[in-house]
Amino acid sequence: MPVLLLTAFYLGLFGFEDLNEALTFVGRITGAGLIIASAAALLGSAAVVDHWVWKIFPYSGMVALICTVAALLTNAVVLFEILNSDSLFYKTLFVLLTVGSAWAVYAVWRTLAKIPAPKRVATAVIASSVFAIANFSYQNLYQPSQHGGRPAIKLTVGQPELKMDGKSFAVPVDITLENHSDVGFYIMGAEFHAMGQRVPVSTHDRLQQQWRDDAERWAGYQERSPLSRREVHQPGELLAAQPWMAPGGYIEASDSVAMRTLVQLPIDTPYDQVAFYATASLARKDRLGLDSVTFDSFSWSGGKVPKWVKEQKNFDSLIYIGRVHQNNSIDERTMDPRSVSIYWKFGTQGAEVSASITKKGDENRIPPEAEARAVSNRYGLVDATTGPIQRSLWDIKSKIRQ
Repeated sequence: MPVLLLTAFYLGLFGFEDLNEALTFVGRITGAGLIIASAAALLGSAAVVDHWVWKIFPYSGMVALICTVAALLTNAVVLFEILNSDSLFYKTLFVLLTVGSAWAVYAVWRTLAKIPAPKRVATAVIASSVFAIANFSYQNLYQPSQHGGRPAIKLTVGQPELKMDGKSFAVPVDITLENHSDVGFYIMGAEFHAMGQRVPVSTHDRLQQQWRDDAERWAGYQERSPLSRREVHQPGELLAAQPWMAPGGYIEASDSVAMRTLVQLPIDTPYDQVAFYATASLARKDRLGLDSVTFDSFSWSGGKVPKWVKEQKNFDSLIYIGRVHQNNSIDERTMDPRSVSIYWKFGTQGAEVSASITKKGDENRIPPEAEARAVSNRYGLVDATTGPIQRSLWDIKSKIRQ
C-alpha cells in the first residue's frame, strides 16, 4: 500500500502541474491522464486494504489488480521518460516504485483464487496499456520529429535619400519577420548588418590558380563571394550592425513584425557594392518557457564570460542570459535548471547572433555536434536568415532622392 500511496502522490503532483502549466495541448491531456492514474492508485490502495483486511467489497481483489497494473505501467513509463534526466532522486524513486508496484501486482494476483469477469479485467489492463504506450509514443517519438515551419525574414531596400549637407546619403532598409507556422517563437536575438565590398574588374581573364586562391581565402570569412572570370572580390568590411528585435520577445503564430533602419554612407564612399544581411535566432514556444532575458556582460570586459567567447579574436560579443523552463512538469522537476546565453557578435568581418542552452557549470564546455543538435531539436532552436541582398553603389547613387 505505501507504494501505491507514493505513486498516487507523485503522479498527482505531476498531473496537476501539467494540467495547469504544460505548454502543449497534449501536455495538458497527459496531466489529466496522470491525475486519473493517481486516482486509480489511491483506489487501488483502498482496494488492497479491503481485499486483505476488511473483505467488505466482493470485487476488491479485481479492482486492486487492475489498479496495481495501471500503477505499474504508469511508473514504468515515467521511469523510461526520466532515464536521461539529471535527478538521481527521481530515478531512484521511480525504480523503487516500479519494482514495488510489480511486486504488488504479483502479490494481489497470487491471492486471487479466481479472477471474476476475466475479460473485463483484461480489457481494463489492455486499455490502460494502450493509453500509456500511445501517450509516451506521441510525446517522445512523434512530437520530436515534427519540426514545423520556421519564420522567414524579408529585406527590402528603399530609395536612398541625400542629406542636406550633400556629403552623405541614407539607404532605408525594411526588415520583416513573418511567421506562417502554427506555433509561436521566442526571439532569442536578431541582428542586421551591412557590408561594403570592393569589386574591381580585371582587364583580362583570370587564371584557374587565381580562382583556387579566391576559394581558399573565402573559406576563412563569414561572408562568401562567387568566383568570377573578371571580377576580383575583396573581403567585405562592416559598415553598420545593430539588433533589430529585443532578446526575450516573441512572435505568435501567423503573425509578422516589421521595422525600418537606415544605413548612412558618405557620398564619396569607396565601395562598389553593399550587401545587407539579417538573422534571427528563435525558439519554439511549445518546447520551452522563457523568463525575462537580461543583459549580462561584454566579452571584452572580463567577468563570467565563457573561455571560448574570449578566444574569438575577430569578434566582440554582447551577452544576454535568461532562465529556461521545460515544457512539462516531469522534465521541469527532474532536470537541472537550464539557462540560455545569447551572443550578439560583431567585428570587421561581419556580425551574427547565436543562442545556446546549457545547465549551470557547462557554460565553458563546447558540446559535440550531435549533442548540440539534440539540444536544438529538444527546445526547437532555429535560425532565420536572409542575405546577402546586394546592391551596386552606382545603382544606389543614381536613385538618390534630393
